[in-house]
Amino acid sequence: MHFSWELSGSGWATCRIWDGSTKHRDIVSYCTHALADLLKGVTGLYGLHGIQRFSFDLEPAEARWILRRRNSDVHITIRRFPDMSTSFGAPDGKGTLVWTSTRPRTSLAHAVLMAAEKVRRTHGEDGYLQKWGRHAFPTTELETLRHLHLAADDCALQY
Repeated sequence: MHFSWELSGSGWATCRIWDGSTKHRDIVSYCTHALADLLKGVTGLYGLHGIQRFSFDLEPAEARWILRRRNSDVHITIRRFPDMSTSFGAPDGKGTLVWTSTRPRTSLAHAVLMAAEKVRRTHGEDGYLQKWGRHAFPTTELETLRHLHLAADDCALQY
């Protein structure tokens, strides 16, 4: 599992996910606290609720991620809606399926953690805020996911 999050302009990030056979890319807007939402969504996979949802604003489209935990695996579905201002809260099935994959939770969490760490190393927390524009770097969300991942997934890699 590979995941990247790159600040690609003032208030924009390029989000890429690929599983070795299929890829997906979105250009995400700063209108939401997108990186924090992603980290919280993956963190939620360690809790009692087996389904996590979050959306990225693509101005005007919505990219909705649905994460379904199945034992130690996560089924990832990304659906696109044409206009976030009218689709937010619409049933998942109303969106167009654009990407799906099933991967171990540990692989998803690890990939997301590494991508968020790279953003922090590249820009620093102050630089992130300047480039992203609306929201501070999600330090608390990153540290919460790191703690749960290291405790529950027996990850030997250092962060």
